[in-house]
Amino acid sequence: MNDMFAAAAALEASAPTGAVVRLSEASPGDCGVIIDVRAESHPADHGVDVLELQRRLLEFGFVEGARVAVIHEGAIRRDPIAVRLDDMRVALRRRDAEDVWVLLDTPRS
Repeated sequence: MNDMFAAAAALEASAPTGAVVRLSEASPGDCGVIIDVRAESHPADHGVDVLELQRRLLEFGFVEGARVAVIHEGAIRRDPIAVRLDDMRVALRRRDAEDVWVLLDTPRS
């Protein structure tokens, strides 16, 4: 866990225009690059084992270096979210999106 935050801090320092956030914290219009996919949440939150969730996210294309943009969020509790992932559109629950770390292109206001 500390390695990921150290890597994120190094990336943020090398690209001072962006911020490192969980995908679940991003808002429509936010764009960036995935820097890590690490399922750390409690299994009861997702309905599957954390390793299974991580595998599913990776199979969908949530891999390090992929471009991602939040394009829509649901009306009820902002869930689910729709993202453009490279050249695909994918919808996922915010609680699953919290395991994807993104380096945003522009600073958050």
